[in-house]
Amino acid sequence: MILRHIFLPPNNSRLGHLCGPTDAHLRRIEAALGVRIAHRHEQFKVDGPKAPAQRAMEMLQALYEMAAKPIPDEVVQLMLAGEGAPHANDGPTLSTRRADLKPRSVNQAVYLDNIAQYDITIGIGPAGTGKTYLAVAAAVDALHRSVVQRIVLTRPAVEAGERLGFLPGDLNQKVDPYLRPLYDALYDLMGFEQVQKAFERQALEIAPLAFMRGRTLNNAFVILDEAQNTTPEQMKMFLTRVGFGTKAVITGDVSQIDLPKAQLSGLIDAERTLRRVEGIAITRLTSADIVRHPLVARIVDAYDEARRADEIAAALVAEAQTLPKVVAQASTSRSGMPKTRVPRR
Repeated sequence: MILRHIFLPPNNSRLGHLCGPTDAHLRRIEAALGVRIAHRHEQFKVDGPKAPAQRAMEMLQALYEMAAKPIPDEVVQLMLAGEGAPHANDGPTLSTRRADLKPRSVNQAVYLDNIAQYDITIGIGPAGTGKTYLAVAAAVDALHRSVVQRIVLTRPAVEAGERLGFLPGDLNQKVDPYLRPLYDALYDLMGFEQVQKAFERQALEIAPLAFMRGRTLNNAFVILDEAQNTTPEQMKMFLTRVGFGTKAVITGDVSQIDLPKAQLSGLIDAERTLRRVEGIAITRLTSADIVRHPLVARIVDAYDEARRADEIAAALVAEAQTLPKVVAQASTSRSGMPKTRVPRR
């Protein structure tokens, strides 16, 4: 399908911002939607399948409206991820420093709705889907509205496939590298000064999961990040810390487990065990909800496809190994049967 559009009145500055440096924005849209975009001055042509071509043209028109100044690459990426889709769900409004914060997909909106409605919410999905960021945003919003008295952020101190050895410094300096992503989200949503003030008045706490044992957390918003690296015992320990007036969010990616191979992930066990427990919501995010570089979604899909192929191959090998045993057992049983004599007439 070929779609054509003329941007009137002609404005060379807006057209330059629309296309981006060396047509970078157009190339990004082409790669993400599988279409071809050609233009000459204010005349644009989009060639491709019907639905992607229509979406590409809608994106071009939306970008032209905001092209009074240069358009950052992040804006184009977010629109490709769903922000500019005609049926995007705005979801609940959150009170943070980011006035433009809102869900970028339907699943993210469902995730935020579940956080608002349920006392315990489990968010499972690949990297870049906003699991942790949206949970921290909901926690900051709850603190600003005085729904909770403090925010507690925790994650297991598990290394991602590397042995870092002894880390120098006091306890905080040792665990800070593991908790850095949580600090980054807080600084973005609250600002550095507000974060420091929250720490001083003990309205904000970040700690490794090992420090949660024996505590009861009342009137708090608690987030367990990287939950795929917990054991079932650690997960049960965390879930039983929830006290009165407390809301808990558990996030993780079951495709990036750093536990020993024989160790069952606490997140996988919790999803299976708590699926039918009233008061707990489980939200599944997919590669379609990723709001990072478009390549991230394709990388996640490629790894998922390779893992499924490996699982099928392993199942076929196991089946092939059991087949000779079944045949051998059948032949043995046949040879061991007594012969039946047929009477002569």
